Formats: sequence, C-alpha cells, structure tokens
Amino acid sequence: MIPDHRLADLRIRNQHIDTNDFKTPEDVVKNMLAMQAQNYAGAKWAIGLRTQNANNAIIEQAINDGKILRTHLLRPTWHFVSPGDIRWLLALTGPRINAINAEMYKKFELDTNTLNKGNDVFVKALQGNRQLTRTQLANVLQENGIPTDELRFTLLLMHAELDAVICNGARIGKQFSYALLDERAAATPPLSKQEALVKLATGYFNTRGPATIHDFATWSGLTIADCSVGLDNIKHQLVHEVIDGKTYWMPDNIVEAKTNRRAYLLPAFDEFAIAYKDRDALVNSKYQAQARKVIFDPIIVVDNQVVGNWKRSIKTNRIDVGLNLYGKLNKTQLKAVEAAIKHYQKFME
Repeated sequence: MIPDHRLADLRIRNQHIDTNDFKTPEDVVKNMLAMQAQNYAGAKWAIGLRTQNANNAIIEQAINDGKILRTHLLRPTWHFVSPGDIRWLLALTGPRINAINAEMYKKFELDTNTLNKGNDVFVKALQGNRQLTRTQLANVLQENGIPTDELRFTLLLMHAELDAVICNGARIGKQFSYALLDERAAATPPLSKQEALVKLATGYFNTRGPATIHDFATWSGLTIADCSVGLDNIKHQLVHEVIDGKTYWMPDNIVEAKTNRRAYLLPAFDEFAIAYKDRDALVNSKYQAQARKVIFDPIIVVDNQVVGNWKRSIKTNRIDVGLNLYGKLNKTQLKAVEAAIKHYQKFME
C-alpha cells in the first residue's frame, strides 16, 4: 500500500517535474494532454520545468508558431493544448462549458443568432491567416452591430473558441491575438464520445496518477458518470491502491521520485496542484493551514511537499525571487531552494 505522504512523490515523477524528459515544449503539452494556462507567464514556466534545456523564449516561439495552442476547454478556463488534440477535446468538453455559460449568455442577451453571427464575423475578419488583437476584434464586432460592453465580448470569444472557430494566434508585442483554428491546426478524424472519454482518461491517469475518479472529474470538468465510462475502459491498463477508503489509479510502471536534496519553484495553477480535488497530500502536514491557496499562488516544493510560496520581481537586468517559507528549512534544503531559484532565473534569461 502507498502511504498518503508518498502520493506527492509519485505525482512529481509521473508529471516529469523531477526528470524533465522531454526535448521540446510541444512534447510536454502533448504528453500532458492539456495544461491550465490562464496565468500565461506561469504556464510557460510549467512547460519549462518539464522540458530539457528550455527557456522562456523557446516556449514563446513554440506558441507563436502554433506548435502549442491556447484556448478554453475542460473546465471553463484557458489551457495549453496540442494542435492534434484540440478538436476532440473541444467536442467533448465544449457542450458542458456552454451549458455552464448558458445563464450568462441569457443575461447579456446573447442568443443563438447573435452567437452565430459573432462566429461569422470572426471568420470573415481572420481568414487568410490574419491574426488580430482583442481590441481589433472588439472593434470589428461593433462595426457589425454586435455590442461588446461588460462581459459580452469575453463570452463571444469563448463561445467561438468552444465552437472550434478561433484559438490563440501569435503574440503581437505584449498583446494576445486570435486566429482561425482551421488555419492553426489540421483537421483530425472525429471521435465518438466514448472514444474521447477513454482517450481523456488514459491521458489523465498516465500523467497525473495516483489519482481518484473524483480527481479526474474535478480536472476534466465532466460528470462522474462520464468519467467512469473513461476509467472503466482502461482499468485493465492501470494499477490501483486504496488509501483511507479512496481508490487511487496510476500506470503500472510508475516509480517513486528521488526526494533527496530536490526543490522546485512551481507556478500558480501548475498541474501538480490543480489536477486534483484533494490536495492535502501535496502539503507538509505542519503547514496545512498556511497553504490554503496552494493552487492560486506560486509554490515552493521541497522533498515533494509544499513548504512555502514565492514571487518574482522583474528588474532591469535580472529576475529576483522572494520567498515566503512556512517554516524553517535545514541547510541542505535551503541549498536545494537556491538551485531551484537559479533554474528559474536561467529559464527567464
């Protein structure tokens, strides 16, 4: 049986945080299937942690080139996703997100005709590999008689993303842009709902295990019933352990991470924290009360346990990192944290 405190050890290894096995940023995203990315700078670092010899510029270029796409799927928030996976993930999770957004569509008088008209406007404005900023797209909508005040513009953009009409384009200066999905990602054969659920479950448990069915549902934004369909079809490929009455599923080749003298600076919303409903196993038991925002703030991980938070400060010629430790660390642990800081600073260079 796996003791509760070792769940984090196994997840660190399974998420390739301690091994950074992948040669390119796009390989990381393809392996992880989807990575939460509303905190753009932090999400790039989440990829960098798992990539050999990566830096911020390399990952930014992969995104600009369309090797990694950014859009809304799974839970209704931004995710990085591979061009080869974006369509079936949208087809599977988009209807549920639209159902969640239905009251907001109604509140802002975005009926089906208006939403479809918005999609048509986006297609006309972006066709021919054009990429436009949010401000430019808002102006185009207004010119076509579609109001963009309050949350209307955000909802129109998200709906077009969920309909597989638009996704991110390359950054224009410091501004985000949008492009047509058809011009950023090749068409892929559609999957049945069951095929998609099986593929989603395979990707999740092979990269986030040990995890429960409730962890899977929280991460995917789908119902327990749908998640059970996916898991039930791959149980024969996994192994499981019961801890405190909860069944944890994981790949049968998973091995424990090396915990000695290792520390990591993880960004806010890293998959190490966000991919689970119950996050207690990630935090040193002494610091549970202090770590309530473990998924919302950048975290310091030592020996695979959260022991504090960190914050970057961008100076003219350097990146400073401030630490908020929940308690004292020994000399070996502090040395490991210093190495983690240097790793992040090198990435940002």
